[in-house]
Amino acid sequence: MEIHTPGTLKLSASVLTIGALDGIHRGHQALLLKAKERAEQLGVPFVVYTFDPPPKVFLRNSRQLMSLEEKLHRLMAIGADHVIVGSFNEAFMKQEVPDFIAELQKMNPVEIWEGPNFLFGKNRKGTIEVLRRFFKVEILQPLTCEQGEMISSTRIRKLLQEGNYSQAHKLLGEDYFTSFLAASPYSLQA
Repeated sequence: MEIHTPGTLKLSASVLTIGALDGIHRGHQALLLKAKERAEQLGVPFVVYTFDPPPKVFLRNSRQLMSLEEKLHRLMAIGADHVIVGSFNEAFMKQEVPDFIAELQKMNPVEIWEGPNFLFGKNRKGTIEVLRRFFKVEILQPLTCEQGEMISSTRIRKLLQEGNYSQAHKLLGEDYFTSFLAASPYSLQA
């Protein structure tokens, strides 16, 4: 797996997914594995574009569920060929939608896989519909848990804050949860 900074990766074709991917929970895993499957079927590299820190950590001072090092390790295990790590900061937030589209075009994505609520660019003006003007975009519907609720990093943070470790464990996946608790700010102490 090769790691890149924004604007440096140029490919003749790719399958791409873009997201914060904080925690790489079961919903993220489903999206990543589907994009990887399509890349293999199409015979092109699988590219993941992610951010450090995740936007909610930067904007709302939310707890980060996973370090960049662990995220990269998990993306390698999932089979990403290339990972772009963008610094989510004030400058990145000011990037205009056409500039981000131009960066994506350098990777020539034959498909982009996203969740249905994907937004990007300055003031979050970039939508799935905007992406579809330039690329073939496929949507993977969010996974829900046994209770019918959507699996999300925000929900997992809330479960951990409430001390509901078993439910968070189910949403994150077993191997992640073990390593997470070892270095977690969410201790099991009362």
